[in-house]
Amino acid sequence: MGTLSVVIITYNEERHIAKCLASVKKVADEIIVLDSFSSDKTVDIASAFGAIVYQQSFSGYVSQKNQAMTLATNDYVLSLDADEALNDELIASVIEAKKSFSFKAYKMNRRAFYCGKFINHGSWYPEPKIRLFDRRSLKWSGFDPHDRVIAPKSLKVKSLQGDILHYICETVGEHKTRSANFSTIAAKSLYGAGKKSSWLKIVGSPTWFFLSHYIIRAGFLDGWRGWKIALIQSRYHFEKYRKLASLWKSEG
Repeated sequence: MGTLSVVIITYNEERHIAKCLASVKKVADEIIVLDSFSSDKTVDIASAFGAIVYQQSFSGYVSQKNQAMTLATNDYVLSLDADEALNDELIASVIEAKKSFSFKAYKMNRRAFYCGKFINHGSWYPEPKIRLFDRRSLKWSGFDPHDRVIAPKSLKVKSLQGDILHYICETVGEHKTRSANFSTIAAKSLYGAGKKSSWLKIVGSPTWFFLSHYIIRAGFLDGWRGWKIALIQSRYHFEKYRKLASLWKSEG
């Protein structure tokens, strides 16, 4: 049986962290929490679950998650956000994977819990993510706040049954605030990487997201929730590239 470190970054996550930690108790040989000096009860809750808690100032989503992995003592890590939890089927799949760890990377679907109900269609489900992997072979990359683990094409990735449950937003207002904040973070991250905006991206990106999420991937089947996700996330893509254009304009 292989050993596994569960790795979580946190900041003021007292609302969700207990669900996350309770869900990994059966699969974790150690739980590492890298906290960004929370002012709520996050650290107390994590400690009560037996997690090893470290603290450092937030350095960005990608950087913080890579730093958290260096604190693990096992080669295989399961990296989760504090507002995520494993369902029973995924717990069983991870336990089975631990028997041999015959793959360097494992992916699993993520299902969003949005405004009181799980989302079953559109871009939010299924949302496959590599979250269980050998940290000697893979690491976090992407542009903040959309960090991701990307496996090279030569690396075979095993799919696990079950879902990561993502407790993303309890209200539409919370979603709008999150989207506005994330569009600012994303624009700054793209700007720092030298990426440029254009009218095609400003108009085309939100249009394509809406068509893909709501029509092609049947987001409409999630009722008013699917409609709200389509509208707010389309605006996110618009604002991301609009803000990126503004950053370049201010430089000139």
